Amino acid sequence: MEPIDYYNDRKFCTKCEEYVPYLMSVDHSFCAQCGAPVRLFSDADWTAFNESMQSKRKGGRPRKGQNRESA
Repeated sequence: MEPIDYYNDRKFCTKCEEYVPYLMSVDHSFCAQCGAPVRLFSDADWTAFNESMQSKRKGGRPRKGQNRESA
C-alpha cells in the first residue's frame, strides 16, 4: 500500500467543478479555494467507477434467505 501524500490529495469541488485540494473536518471536507463541500468523485467519474466495479463482479454463493426448496 502506498503512503498517503496529503499535499497532493484532491477531491471534486461541486462549485469549482474540478479536483482541488481540500480541508478535512470531522464530518465533512471543504474546498481549500472556495469553501464549498467536496466529494470523492465527479458525477462522470462516479458513473465510470460503478460501471467498472459491476464488470468485475462475478457470480458467487447465493445469498441467504432466497426462496429455495428444502430437501
